[in-house]
Amino acid sequence: MAKVKKNTPFSILGDTVGVGERKTFAIEAAKLYTHSPLNIPIEVVNGVQQGPVLMVCAAIHGDELNGVEVVRQLLAKIDPEQLRGTIIAVPIVNVFGFIHKSRYLPDRRDMNRSFPGSTRGSLAGRMANAFFTQVAMHCTHIIDLHTGAIHRTNLPQIRANLSDPATAAMAKAFGTPAVIDASLRNGSLRSEAANLGIPVITYEAGEALRFDPIAIAAGVQGVDYVMRHLKMVRGKRAKKLPEPIIASSTSWVRAEVDGIVRAQVSLGERVMKGQVLAYISSPLGDAELELLAPRSGIVIGQQTMPLVNEGDAVFHLAYFAHANSLVEQQLENFIDEISDIEDELKTAELNNQYPIL
Repeated sequence: MAKVKKNTPFSILGDTVGVGERKTFAIEAAKLYTHSPLNIPIEVVNGVQQGPVLMVCAAIHGDELNGVEVVRQLLAKIDPEQLRGTIIAVPIVNVFGFIHKSRYLPDRRDMNRSFPGSTRGSLAGRMANAFFTQVAMHCTHIIDLHTGAIHRTNLPQIRANLSDPATAAMAKAFGTPAVIDASLRNGSLRSEAANLGIPVITYEAGEALRFDPIAIAAGVQGVDYVMRHLKMVRGKRAKKLPEPIIASSTSWVRAEVDGIVRAQVSLGERVMKGQVLAYISSPLGDAELELLAPRSGIVIGQQTMPLVNEGDAVFHLAYFAHANSLVEQQLENFIDEISDIEDELKTAELNNQYPIL
């Protein structure tokens, strides 16, 4: 077996992080009207042995908060003396959106459609350019943490371009039972990093502006699994995970009328073609429409607001080549396992005894 080489100091943002050290940085993203600076907080942990440079980032959409907590818990667990390679942890990329509890920047642009950005473009483009050129381009691998939009929640899932072998291996290693083979979108961090040969996976779980304990625990576990896959930390998984089920396609089921929604299914549930997903009623109940599943699949996302207008996306269904019952069983096992891990993490935090990576 090849001997692991000692690491070297890691240079970023005009500074250096020594071997076995951790250091915090701040990128000045922009200023408020008062000229008070807004900084993107970053922590770099440089291990004692050589290895990949993994960035774990969250809140590119400023109202997507689960990933912020995933990064915090990750940093509490990492021991640079036991780490191979380097971790770049960025809990809040879109600081403007974060302080305003908004998905977007003040110019109403989506930062995740603005990469690689420009030094002479819009505010979103300038912030995207600063983050991409000063941080993301220094990485060998990226995990981008997201949630559903406001009033929408997502089942824990990985979205990745599975045509790239390195990206597919990361997606499989993360450990969610459902993986979406998602095409690259122009202007996204995932797309622009892939253009540079950097594998990126996107973790989606939970709802904007909410902490979801299952989504957070699954995210912490998934990052841990990817680090083990990349041989950044020692040790093996406690048990072999089942092969993830790859979704062949997904689609949103939309409301055909305005009204009040009474959902009949929930996240992770298997549905059959023609099954009633929800009833949409008038306030007096004198008119009611059944919202039906167009195909058999699994519910991977849904609207949480019980009020809809015609055309609103209500349920997100994933369709699989495998039997839906197999997918549903793996999802049930996954949720049970994550619930146990969540309890362990709560106990560890109360006792200030996180397991060290």
